[in-house]
Amino acid sequence: MYLKPNAPAAASAGKSVIGFNLVNGREVEGDLGMIESRSAADRRDLVGMFPDSGEKDVARAAKAAAEAFKSWSTTPVAARGAVIQRTGEILTAHRERLARIITREVGMTPGEALAEVQEAIDACAFFTSETLNLQSRKLASGAAAHRRPVGVCGILATGSSPLAAPWRKILPAILCGNTVAWKPSDNAPTAAYLLLRALMEAGLPPGVVNTVNGRGRAGCGKHFLAGIDKGHYQSFSFVGSTALGRTVGEMCGRNLILPSLDLVGKGAMVVMPDADIDLAIQDALRAAFGHAGQRPIGLVNILLHEACAARFTQQFMDRVASLEVGNPMTDPAVAYGPMINARSAATFREHWDLGRAEGAVLRFGGDQWTEANRTSQVKGNIGHGAYMQPCVWEGVTPAMALFRNQVLGPTVNLSRFADFDEALAGINAGPCGPAISLYTQDRTWTERFKRETRADIINLNTTADDPGTRLPFAGYGTHPGSQTALDGFTRWQAVSDGVVEDPSQGTPLAPASPLQTDWASL
Repeated sequence: MYLKPNAPAAASAGKSVIGFNLVNGREVEGDLGMIESRSAADRRDLVGMFPDSGEKDVARAAKAAAEAFKSWSTTPVAARGAVIQRTGEILTAHRERLARIITREVGMTPGEALAEVQEAIDACAFFTSETLNLQSRKLASGAAAHRRPVGVCGILATGSSPLAAPWRKILPAILCGNTVAWKPSDNAPTAAYLLLRALMEAGLPPGVVNTVNGRGRAGCGKHFLAGIDKGHYQSFSFVGSTALGRTVGEMCGRNLILPSLDLVGKGAMVVMPDADIDLAIQDALRAAFGHAGQRPIGLVNILLHEACAARFTQQFMDRVASLEVGNPMTDPAVAYGPMINARSAATFREHWDLGRAEGAVLRFGGDQWTEANRTSQVKGNIGHGAYMQPCVWEGVTPAMALFRNQVLGPTVNLSRFADFDEALAGINAGPCGPAISLYTQDRTWTERFKRETRADIINLNTTADDPGTRLPFAGYGTHPGSQTALDGFTRWQAVSDGVVEDPSQGTPLAPASPLQTDWASL
């Protein structure tokens, strides 16, 4: 890793990181040129430069992982867990510096960036405690059932939640004795690079986790996905859009590989007439406008009972009009910052066009903030990033694409319903199991809500924004709060001799990489 001075206009943001692919414990260049990671908050800020990798780079990373699997898979599970525990300690010691990199790179507010780092730290603690769940079991027949690692795990994640999303895949994979080839998002390569360096500083042996940086679907991402058909991986995890998730699922299916998919979801809120309206509005503002698409779940659809819809809408609109947004690097108290990249901004503009075409009523927003149209609610320099106005649609129905389509950004739909059954039908209409909330004091409604919805995450009278509820994604994925997080990275093997294996036995931990990160200079 090298650090160099930033451009004079962005010198106050910090230095630029010159990074590499990490393959077999060594920092290596790619076959192609370099890609720049520029700040979402201010494009003049060069956060980092990394290799643009090609087909051969992907093959080298997969080969290194396959070689490392031979020794890592026989390393005692306690030793593997100890590496994860030490990583959590390193992340804890440097959480503020890492959070600042995340704010620079993807545009999260400082509070959201710190929460992102904390999720990664909490995941380290959780999976360290999961070592007992990897023990063998005695079956009723007298045979023994042993968990076996599957092999090389390919991991592909978007820039949304750049630390926590891939971390929840990498940690259970290596804890179970697998090795990893990881394609970080080209939106957040610097955060990913520092995360892996922390893991290696904690004692991870060479080759256990390998990275290939590069562009997305038209570049390295294409070659990384092609590795499924080439037999590079025995397991594959993806975090991102439903559309690409379908492609990953199809590729894994024809190769008889079990995919682990965490797909972007549309969060929903249902507000009944007996709800605490003030609480619902407060929670809705935070969940809908707490970021600008930097997390894979955001509140998008608010379903309002006809008896309380007018009151909720008026108070909600008043609060939206007073939201302060802008540059999170210079004004850390803003509600949200910029879109993560130009592609996301273009998709968000298409979302406006879709809403207008379908006949929804645009109550607020619908444009990008500029120096020409900014108001007193806009803070800091916004001239070098894509800063969108908070967007509120009214008259949206579950039949509209505006209600069903997934979009990441500061936007929310207001829908009305006549009775509880209509609300249930609306929130179950989505393609994925989203995070949903119900605001009511009626126990009959809450019990039906829990029983009849297909959501992954259910909140009652809260959209609790703490790490405990934010760990899982919506979509067809593994839940790190249960043993199923390990099931996706192991296979059960029955052995008829009846011997229960001792997980503390195995090959001693291989020597770690000598890499050390100059955290103080970031």
